[in-house]
Amino acid sequence: MGLYARWVKPFFDYTAALALAILLMPLFFLLTLCLTVYWRGNPFFCQLRIGRNERPFYLLKFKTMRPARAGEDPHDESRATAVGRLLRDSGLDELPQLWNILRGDMSFVGPRPLLPEYLPRYSPAERQRHAVKPGITGWAQIQGGKALAWNEKMHYDIEYVQRQSFCFDLYILWRTPFFVLRQWMNRHEHI
Repeated sequence: MGLYARWVKPFFDYTAALALAILLMPLFFLLTLCLTVYWRGNPFFCQLRIGRNERPFYLLKFKTMRPARAGEDPHDESRATAVGRLLRDSGLDELPQLWNILRGDMSFVGPRPLLPEYLPRYSPAERQRHAVKPGITGWAQIQGGKALAWNEKMHYDIEYVQRQSFCFDLYILWRTPFFVLRQWMNRHEHI
């Protein structure tokens, strides 16, 4: 692990997450209040994910889906509410993950953290994705995200681990808003 990954990136992640948390605090409180009323209770979704060195941690997001009914697939995207889709389209559902960065569980850039149930699926080469902290955005996300097949996603995650650098992270951060906007436009062009 080089100087950037060991010292510079964690310092950048922490200071940027703290600055953003302070700057976005009014928006965070407004969303929390509105979603508390909307959901009639807890507006947060907390789920166990796998982080660096395959350590489990709890990922925090704003709730976007109604609870699964008996017999329903808990991962079925059709359970997303209209408000939830709006939060997802804008990326605001990820805002609570600033807390995950401040805790040291995540980074701004890295492979997206996956569920523990996927651990047995990883080949020895694919396990390399856990050599770095998971990120809010990543190389695989701006290449297609959820639309990618498992092998493609793993390829991009491993490539990120091998290429991780300050310039590469900046490039991914710079491209992320364009990718989010393009995804939003693609979803809404047929409406």
